[in-house]
Amino acid sequence: MGRNAVETVLGAAVLLVAAVFVYVATNTAQIKAVAGYEITARFFKVGGLTKGSDVRVSGIKIGTVLSNTLDPVTFDAVVTMSIRPDIQLPTDTTATIASSGMLGDKYVMLMPGEAGDKLAAGDVIVDTKDFRSLEDQVGEIIFLATGGDGNGS
Repeated sequence: MGRNAVETVLGAAVLLVAAVFVYVATNTAQIKAVAGYEITARFFKVGGLTKGSDVRVSGIKIGTVLSNTLDPVTFDAVVTMSIRPDIQLPTDTTATIASSGMLGDKYVMLMPGEAGDKLAAGDVIVDTKDFRSLEDQVGEIIFLATGGDGNGS
């Protein structure tokens, strides 16, 4: 009987430690969507960017990707983002899809411009740079290394 009681108490302690770990992890990992104003950007390809991905300026999270949709007319990927209300981005901000390392998660990197006007809710970031996958970059390097001239020879 004594052994069962010890195992029960030890199991309860393990579950309590696991619950505390999950609580601390969810509160410090910044996985919640940022509440703020919504803006959109159009890309040719987003390379695995998903709902909930970060939106960053200078490596600091300032927003969250709310959705990725396909424009049925232009077939562009339309990325809707929520930006913190205390961050006022200039209208000439550039958006790029970036990666956290070679195989890391994708995020939207914003590079603020110098315009005096600020983006408001519902505005569209016009200047975007498409995602360049590892395969694209390796192919480009091979093309340059082999002296490719674009004529298929």
